Amino acid sequence: MTRVLIVDDHAVVRAGLRLLIDAESDLEAVGEAASAREAVFEARATKPDVILMDVVMPDQTGLEALPTLLHEHPEAKVLILSMQDDPRYVREAFAAGASGYVLKEAADNEVVGAIREVAEGGRYVHPELGARLIEAEAAAQRRADADPLSDREREVLRLLALGHTNQEIAQTLYISVRTAETHRAHIMQKLRLGSRAELVRYALAEGLLESSA
Repeated sequence: MTRVLIVDDHAVVRAGLRLLIDAESDLEAVGEAASAREAVFEARATKPDVILMDVVMPDQTGLEALPTLLHEHPEAKVLILSMQDDPRYVREAFAAGASGYVLKEAADNEVVGAIREVAEGGRYVHPELGARLIEAEAAAQRRADADPLSDREREVLRLLALGHTNQEIAQTLYISVRTAETHRAHIMQKLRLGSRAELVRYALAEGLLESSA
């Protein structure tokens, strides 16, 4: 029997989810919580296998509460239940330790299937939402491949190409000399450059020196 804790700040949503879960012979709703804080205490008391948790709640968001819940109950799996269909939320949820992400608009059988999937150690995200997440990550990777430098690294590159020392760069950007040196090393490594002359040529080709006028 899979024990499920329901965490949502709307009583009507919790009631509907309890009915849905208790209608399944292999699932049992063992508790409810209306906030992230309550969820910690309820999880401690009920020892759930799966925590079905909303993202938007009054005291803390579900994503903010995830680390605490998983620290106290590492054996539990967290399935995020959300109205947000933005891939960024899915990425943040999995990065925070969630095992699944299901939309509130999902059909009953999808919610039940997602609970079973994460309870068995799997990961769940709606196929369409998963496809959008993969595409968003691929687009981010393409941007990174086209321009591997961060905004700060590009600024350091511009200053280096203009002939500034690490000390001068540190003073200009209000960073430590060590940080300036680290940025320089990362720039040379990412761009596979071996000398200041190559660095200057790259900056010229990218039009970075024109912006200094």
